[in-house]
Parts: sequence; C-alpha cells; structure tokens
Amino acid sequence: MQTLNSVSSGLPKNIHKKVTKEIASFYDVKDFELKSISVSDELNSLLIHPIKEKNLFQIIISGELVGYAYVAKAPSKTDEFDYLVLFDKDLIITRSKLLIYREDYGAEIGSKRWLKQFIGLKEGENIEYGNQIVPISGATISAESITIAINQLLQSIAILNENGLFN
Repeated sequence: MQTLNSVSSGLPKNIHKKVTKEIASFYDVKDFELKSISVSDELNSLLIHPIKEKNLFQIIISGELVGYAYVAKAPSKTDEFDYLVLFDKDLIITRSKLLIYREDYGAEIGSKRWLKQFIGLKEGENIEYGNQIVPISGATISAESITIAINQLLQSIAILNENGLFN
C-alpha cells in the first residue's frame, strides 16, 4: 500500500480533487489519508474486472481505518463516466457519487436521490436494474451501466474479502 496523492495516485488531477472533496465532506474532516490497495494478478484473475492500484483505497483518519474508496469508469451511450463508491470498514456501501459525466443526456444518474438506492448494499449482494434499482427514463443506458458496475464491484469485493484482502 502507498499513500495517495495527486501525483502518485494514478488518478487524473480533476478526478483526484473530486474524490478527496467527496471523502472530506462525507467524513466531515480536513485531514485523511488514502492508501492504495494492491491486488495480486492471481486474485485479479478471479474478478470480472481487475482492480488496479489506482482503483481501490483504504480511508484512514487519525491513524484508524474508517472505510474504503473505489474509483472507476463505466460506459454510457457513446462515452464513459467516472464514479466513486465509498464503503465502511464492514464493506457496506455508504455513498456513491457520479464524478464526471460526459454525455448530453442521462446525467440524472448523478442525482443524490437516485444514487441513495446503493447505500446499504454489501459485499456479495446481487442487484439488478429494474428490480432492486429503479429505472430512470432518458438515462436507461447509463443507469443500467452503473448498476451493473456496482453489482460487479460488490461481487469482486466479496471475492477479495474471502481471500483475506481486507483483514
């Protein structure tokens, strides 16, 4: 693990800034540390989408682990968007946030009200767009895309946890 900063994080500066702002706001702190989590090639081979060092981080406040942050991209109709998922230390989603959306339509998936549907979901849970997650008219592709991405993340977090990554 290594300390995250905008130079070494591998995240673009604008994404890094949004991630740190969101974490500071959520935890109501100014100072915190992010440490990237390395996932071995062997463990990554078990996941639907490999997790790279710039995707998954520990959130540490005053020397104590308080949760995890996951940053990734998901496809939209003609481009992709960046999103953030925060987990508590028990691997339960505490917040999801659309960081950058690059389409003319479908940005409704960024509404706090719609994204609240993911709060409380935990590792290994299986969610489906249209069942547990309410569809959005006019944002079908992006809404389904982020639902699939978070579902796959929950499955991946479960595999990582089963293999001792979070111990």
